[in-house]
Amino acid sequence: MWKASRYKEDSADKFPEIAYQITNCEAKVILAHPSKIDDVLTAAAEAQFPQDRIFHFSDDVSGAAGPVQGLRDWTALLADDAAASSWTWPSLSAAEARTQLATINYSSGTTGLPKGVCGAHRNLVANVQQLIGMRHPNGLTPELERDVWLAFLPLYHAYGQMYTILMAARRHVTVYVMSVFSFERYLQCIERYRPNVLQVVPPIVVMLSKRPEVHKYDLSSVKDLSCGAAPLKVDLQNDVADRFGVNLVQGWGMTELTCAASGLPTDRVDREASCGMLLPSCEAKFLDEDGREVGVGEPGELFVRGPNVMLGYWRNEKATRETLDDEGWLRTGDVAVYNEQGMLWIVDRKKELIKVNGLQVAPAELESLLLENEHVADAAVVGIELDHEEFPRAYVQIQDASKGKVQPRDIQDWLAARVAKHKRLAGGVSFVDAVPKLASGKIVRKLLREWSKRDAAALAKTGWSRANL
Repeated sequence: MWKASRYKEDSADKFPEIAYQITNCEAKVILAHPSKIDDVLTAAAEAQFPQDRIFHFSDDVSGAAGPVQGLRDWTALLADDAAASSWTWPSLSAAEARTQLATINYSSGTTGLPKGVCGAHRNLVANVQQLIGMRHPNGLTPELERDVWLAFLPLYHAYGQMYTILMAARRHVTVYVMSVFSFERYLQCIERYRPNVLQVVPPIVVMLSKRPEVHKYDLSSVKDLSCGAAPLKVDLQNDVADRFGVNLVQGWGMTELTCAASGLPTDRVDREASCGMLLPSCEAKFLDEDGREVGVGEPGELFVRGPNVMLGYWRNEKATRETLDDEGWLRTGDVAVYNEQGMLWIVDRKKELIKVNGLQVAPAELESLLLENEHVADAAVVGIELDHEEFPRAYVQIQDASKGKVQPRDIQDWLAARVAKHKRLAGGVSFVDAVPKLASGKIVRKLLREWSKRDAAALAKTGWSRANL
């Protein structure tokens, strides 16, 4: 059986990243969407992956589609009717389901190198059941099968996989999948297909709150919004909930937790921007800097244990040991608090990862690239919050010989040509005399975050807009 690995096929992703994942996961077969064939062929060549194992992933299931750019149609992989009629899926024992690899999803790490998160069959099934147990504590009823969803989340992301692929199948709901996202097209699809449930990320909530196009369309079918992938501010959550008369709640999770570890029932209203409660069969503990458990209302690093915790990182034992202990506790890197009712709030990220539209960006990766620029002497990258969204921002020390010859926008454009769209320095570049560092050479990121807050306030006064990106 082929190893299943999903990697990002966004056209903004650069070939080395795709080539790395092809090689790292030891891919056996690649299915290439018609719009991505050129990109896949380029990345596959860089990875020295044989072209005869790349297939054209058309929408045609009849088998009539011919080769495209020398690639056979994916239906060539299918057995004939006689073989198919006698095929039975292998049955996994409970022990096998715990260890049999089902997916490898790549997630950026603080080192900047993508890590393959290994999910077992049990992880996927358990997380589906955990979410159903939380969202629908009275069980799945025939009425719930009449739900309609509209999906735009990337299917290479744990959030999109969990809902669009796994939850939808388990729930027997109708899902309309957008091939390409644009906000106005999204609104048009809501009006046309009348979904009552939407899975969203904070940038969508921002647009629902602020974009004038919203008033051109009938969105009255929507009753329930679930938001994840990044924190949502309380004023924004309540504004959209009130404006559209919907129940908007958040959940929390990470790729290493298959998808989710907290949430709320569909009939539960939250006005405090919490991440909900732990899913069934999940345990959590909150530790201070000295490894001691903290109490109610005290911030601590969140550790989680449960059937949704990953097997480990693919071919990366060191990273696995740093994240998973011998008792099965996953170190999330998020700092959280909880109240007496068991509600969770994520208050900080101990890890330095930046979340852009729900996708992770590793500062170390961008810093390494910036140092390749001939004008850059040193650089540090941190997230900056602008208009309720987070973007990478670089603080750059310029070479003495380059001072006066290069502008911040030049550095911004130079990096944009080398990274995926979500990794671009949309938060801008600021020239500094020196990047703040400890004697050990470690970047003082706490100070950088203070700078970014200061700069965010200044940019807001100048009328910063995404339209200027």
